[in-house]
Amino acid sequence: MKKILLTGCLILSLTTVMAQNSSTEKKTDKQGYSYETVKNDKTGTRIYTLKNGLKVYLAQNTDEPRIQTYIPVRTGSNNDPADNTGLAHYLEHMVFKGTSKIGTQNWEVEKKLIAQISDLYEQHKAETNPEKKAAIYKQIDEVSQEASKYSVANEYDKLISSLGAKGTNAHTWLNETVYKNNIPSTELEKWMVIEKERFSELVLRLFHTELEAVYEEFNRAQDNDGRLLNYELMDALFPLTPYGQQTTIGKSEHLKNPSMVAIHNYFNTYYVPNNMAVVLVGDLDFDKTIKMVDQYFGTFKYKELPNKSTVVEKPMTTIVEREVKSPTAERLMMAWRTAGAGTKETRLATIIAEILSNQGDVGLIDTNINQKQSALGAGAYTSTFNDYGYFGMSISVKEGQTLEEGKSLLLTEVNKIKKGDFDEWMIKAIINNMKLDEMKNFESADGLATTMYGAFIQGRSWNEVVSEIDEYSKITKEDVVKFANEFFKDNFVIVYKRKGVNDKLVRVSNPKITPVQLNRDSQSQFYKDFQNLKSADLAPVFVDFKKEIQTKKVKNTTVSFIKNTTNSIARLNYIFNMGSDHDKKLALAVGMLDYFGTDKQSAEQIKKEFYKIGISYSVNVGTELSYITLSGLENNLPKGIELLENFIKNVKPDQEVYNTQVETILNNRANAKKRKESIMNALTNYAKFGKESRFRDILSEKQLKEMNVAELTNLIKGVNDYQHEIFFYGNDLNPIVASLEKHHNMAANKAIPTPKKYAEPITTNKVYFANYDMVQAEMTRVAKGEKYNPAIAGTVNVFNAYFGSGLSSIVFQEIRESKSLAYSARAFYGMAIDKNLSDYMQVSIGTQANKLPEAVDAINALLSEMPKIEKQFDNAKESSLKQMASSRIIKANIYFNQLNLKKLGIDYDIRKDIYKSIEDLTLKATDDFFNKEVKTKQYNTAIIGKKESLDFETLKKLGQIEEVTLDEIFNY
Repeated sequence: MKKILLTGCLILSLTTVMAQNSSTEKKTDKQGYSYETVKNDKTGTRIYTLKNGLKVYLAQNTDEPRIQTYIPVRTGSNNDPADNTGLAHYLEHMVFKGTSKIGTQNWEVEKKLIAQISDLYEQHKAETNPEKKAAIYKQIDEVSQEASKYSVANEYDKLISSLGAKGTNAHTWLNETVYKNNIPSTELEKWMVIEKERFSELVLRLFHTELEAVYEEFNRAQDNDGRLLNYELMDALFPLTPYGQQTTIGKSEHLKNPSMVAIHNYFNTYYVPNNMAVVLVGDLDFDKTIKMVDQYFGTFKYKELPNKSTVVEKPMTTIVEREVKSPTAERLMMAWRTAGAGTKETRLATIIAEILSNQGDVGLIDTNINQKQSALGAGAYTSTFNDYGYFGMSISVKEGQTLEEGKSLLLTEVNKIKKGDFDEWMIKAIINNMKLDEMKNFESADGLATTMYGAFIQGRSWNEVVSEIDEYSKITKEDVVKFANEFFKDNFVIVYKRKGVNDKLVRVSNPKITPVQLNRDSQSQFYKDFQNLKSADLAPVFVDFKKEIQTKKVKNTTVSFIKNTTNSIARLNYIFNMGSDHDKKLALAVGMLDYFGTDKQSAEQIKKEFYKIGISYSVNVGTELSYITLSGLENNLPKGIELLENFIKNVKPDQEVYNTQVETILNNRANAKKRKESIMNALTNYAKFGKESRFRDILSEKQLKEMNVAELTNLIKGVNDYQHEIFFYGNDLNPIVASLEKHHNMAANKAIPTPKKYAEPITTNKVYFANYDMVQAEMTRVAKGEKYNPAIAGTVNVFNAYFGSGLSSIVFQEIRESKSLAYSARAFYGMAIDKNLSDYMQVSIGTQANKLPEAVDAINALLSEMPKIEKQFDNAKESSLKQMASSRIIKANIYFNQLNLKKLGIDYDIRKDIYKSIEDLTLKATDDFFNKEVKTKQYNTAIIGKKESLDFETLKKLGQIEEVTLDEIFNY
């Protein structure tokens, strides 16, 4: 009876919140623009179709005076020519290079040189003699150098950043290429001026340097274990179609032999209005916005798309086995092919994936593999494309466990689905949690806008999207079991990732590109005219914490409250000013909550109780701050408090379960020493803090194995006795306080223990190297700065934008745009998060190993003398001011922003001071900051790469080299 009541509680709440009887309605605004809406759609989305076929998605979100913009193009790597794979992706890169108006000083001269480069690339592609091919590339390099004299590098990025844009980027995938910006609402028309021009034509400016940067992205992909597995899986799963036969990044030989003619043909074919959309969500007026979109984008000419010959995958009738190798720990992936987006088959596969593993950790895999620690980790998921998709499972095995054993574990759980060996209530709970996720997603402008462009790419109506959960609601247990028996046969792909040498890595020579000219002081006529366009000023709004946060004392505990005026999702936090610095065992104890139960319920039963009512809980231990969090539907939060408090007070020790967890911890530690990302993180920490660091100060294997598990459960049971505060974000505080007074220790007054202090040693030009078999080399240089000083916050904000972060920064331009040494390069001055800690300057780059000498020289030059470009500085300053004026600290973030400021000894919204200091900031003052805080510092360097590929004479320029062992940097 209790289970029925709990489940019913969630269903009733969500039915009230999400009830829909959706249908598409066609309407016309007062200007005569026709649009579609969906009845009962709480997002209020409007979809227009202009006369040229352009789709326009509009919705309002007034959280802040900004607009999330996306321009999706319904094409991707699936449309790459078979002999030019990777084309869609590097076309995406080139769309940032400008047009005949943006990015040029003299188009009449520049266009002739670009045409010459194009002709040379056609010769280069056709030539088979390596020496002649190299000679042609040398010509390309020479003509490119000449052409660069007439270009203005990164002018698009300068234009868009002058608006106060954030998140400027793009991505390419199988069926999509999507261009992204988040802009102040007052800059919408200026954004349209830029984007209309950008998409009006394609100019392949500074092509050979950008293509080499794309190749560095290819190198990154080679060093990425996830891509290694995914490429093999897709190849086996889709043997006939581009889904499996063409990767988005492309083949090495195609990237090294591009055709500018083919790129132009692709752009002219697919970048047409009837294959594109404009997605805008934010603080906008519907009528004004659609008129503006029509004014700027309605001039693009409709063009018929080519008829594509349809290639259909043959049904899979056998098991296809593949194997890949790399230095990391062993794991496997397996997949069954499904139909595409919006189909019943995809929905059924998604429900099964959720029955196996879900957010509540109550799926069959969660319970029978992860909960029982039968492997290091396993899960199920679905991946959905336009025409196809797949149901996938993965598992990471323990030391001494075979991948074949892992496969057997997964198939055992699948067979339970086929037999109907799962609780029927799970389907309802899964669907209700889907509704919660949708509410959370649509709450943000970006979440809604992302869903919109996804609908466009997949060719689905908005009605289909918003009513899809209703379709899920029709699925029964009988449907699931029937489908599982028809779907899960010996017709899957399995990829074994074994530990070993990856003999498929492609290593190429350094092409020795002559750095192109950046012409930072130059501007196109378009840019000059654009600067004269006016937009309304936005006044910054700063938070009055005392006004926005209600506080009350309940017994000995301070309760803070911010009202949620958006929806019925609530969040409750217990905040403790203690963490692993106070007790090294705290994180270990909290981690055991996943596996321990109480005297009356198992861990599995406890998780199910939470999942049924749509409440999630988490416990996070930081170094000096820890949180216990409950979130979900507000009506069910009091019940969630009761469940959580009962769990904490009655948690039961289980030595056997703990011992198994220790083995898992030791397995994970061993695997971390095999992963490039983990090694680089440990190495950078070692370069920053040395041997006596927090990172290395861990419980030893001996301590873990000798631990009395009751010590951990006692720590959990006693946590609420320590002084803490409570924060609630929701609609009504009273029922929450009532529940807390009934179940929680509001009289907690136990003193917080004294934390361990960790030194911040001076950086002294040391180089720490770790050997790892990879194509690239990754390098991070770090220098300790001064203690936190709020007076420099404004300078730091603009310095980072100007010097080291973003597409138009000095570092990005020099390292990537001019010299083509890396896909990503970043320099960042990080201010301390505590008034007693120090700032740090950090520079990071990943580059082909044989380019490292040039990269080291380039970075050394930049850290020795900051280029001073007045116009570029003004642009960075203006961007910072506009970003701050249009950004708002809202909702629960108000409380957590205040919490962070308290650590800095500040009790007000410091952005007010930062804004004023930026207004008064000069390039000279920024250069003075650079000379004091960046140039004069000593840097320690962390570098990882294949030893045989690195030039150690070059590394000596950075300081004394020490090759460190993994035991040294991990301390185990």
